[in-house]
Amino acid sequence: MINPHKKASEIIVSLLINAIKTIQTIFTISLAGESGCGKTVTGQALVTEFGEKGISAIVIGQDNYFFLPPSANDTMRKKDPSWLGPHKEVDLKRLDHNLFNAMNGAQELLTPHIDYETGIETIVPVPINDVKVIIVEGTYTSLLRHIDVRIFIDADYHDTLPYRIQRNRGNEVNDPFVEGILETEHKIIAGHKNLADIIITKTYDVVQITN
Repeated sequence: MINPHKKASEIIVSLLINAIKTIQTIFTISLAGESGCGKTVTGQALVTEFGEKGISAIVIGQDNYFFLPPSANDTMRKKDPSWLGPHKEVDLKRLDHNLFNAMNGAQELLTPHIDYETGIETIVPVPINDVKVIIVEGTYTSLLRHIDVRIFIDADYHDTLPYRIQRNRGNEVNDPFVEGILETEHKIIAGHKNLADIIITKTYDVVQITN
């Protein structure tokens, strides 16, 4: 059976490789979509596929750019229903600043890393002097400014239920509060599909958007 993430990554790399080889700076890609849609797996598949073509790529996760650590963020969501979405929870400006530096010759990214269990943040320097492609994966990454190509995985939280059951992160599929969060996130990012240059459908077909 053909791995759908690998198949999609092969197509996407074939679409982008000429443009990536042409530019002199780092090429940035956002990979967005709802919880459980396969962003992380697809990001890693893209890194592998780029590597097979001789192009060094890395993935940066939006999850490390939340203002609050996971447990505190969850508590704030329950305390304040408005505490949800890209402009409340996620420090997109900080992430955008890192991407700007990368595209303008920085030799490393000073990326935050939040330990899921302890909530402690550390700064991890990531060398990028030999990196050609940075893939930023996360729910709201379509909104980042310093992005060359935006990819959106078009599968909503109903479609992703089997995967969310499999990963069983914090018993999320049995928590009505979490399901409510997913419904709200769905409403927030439904329009982000319109920002995409490339759409991966729920069956993992690749659609390039042309203007």
